[in-house]
Amino acid sequence: MLKLIKVLALGAVIATLTVASAQAQDHDLKPTVVLVHGAFAESSSWDAVIARLTKDGYVAIAAANPLRSVASDAASVAAVVRAIHGPVVLVGHSYGGPVITEAANGNPNVKALVYVAGFMPDTGESSLTLSGKFPGSTLASALAPVMLPDGTQDLYIQPSKFHLQFAADVSDDKAALMASAQRPVAQAALAEPSGAASWKLLPSYMIYGSADRNIPPAVMQFTAERAHAAKTVVVDGASHALMVSHPAEVTALIEEAASAR
Repeated sequence: MLKLIKVLALGAVIATLTVASAQAQDHDLKPTVVLVHGAFAESSSWDAVIARLTKDGYVAIAAANPLRSVASDAASVAAVVRAIHGPVVLVGHSYGGPVITEAANGNPNVKALVYVAGFMPDTGESSLTLSGKFPGSTLASALAPVMLPDGTQDLYIQPSKFHLQFAADVSDDKAALMASAQRPVAQAALAEPSGAASWKLLPSYMIYGSADRNIPPAVMQFTAERAHAAKTVVVDGASHALMVSHPAEVTALIEEAASAR
């Protein structure tokens, strides 16, 4: 029975990607947008962005990010990218930034990278090293570690602190739902050094909020400038949950990256 379930699940994924590829061909070769969530989020965090992209004629896929390690998470996303026929724009939120940076390597159909309140690491940098490069993050004091049977740790944000820490500009009810549905990240993943920096070869775009409490805004400004990003957007007063609280601005930047020649 378990084997049958796995086969059916794999079949559903393949069917989705096949439909996405066919749709991409029907939309004047518009790139497929692959959206990668970060730590303490999950795929539905992209819902409002996906709705806007779909309305504008784009195919969008919210790829599952296991949040286990940069290398293995990137391999999962890269498999999705390889299954798509045609150009792809990779979009990563938060820890999803290192994941898309690695996932783009070896995938020639990736045409641009969009970082949404995300880390944009150089080779050998980790989320932790970048986060500590400038002051401003209050994440450490909001975390709730959970010890796993193998001795490693998963990290959650304490539900009582989630709203202020992660999504201060989201409604109380929505933030409560996000806190309950948050996906934990392996502590080791945040400390894992990144591989080759694909943003050195691909156009990159950055959007972040000036009131981000997870990643210091200065970090994202620094990495965008270092990468000579094609465009950087700063949303005044926005939190780390930018794709939830400001989906219009996020969608506009993704579409700009997708339409650039």
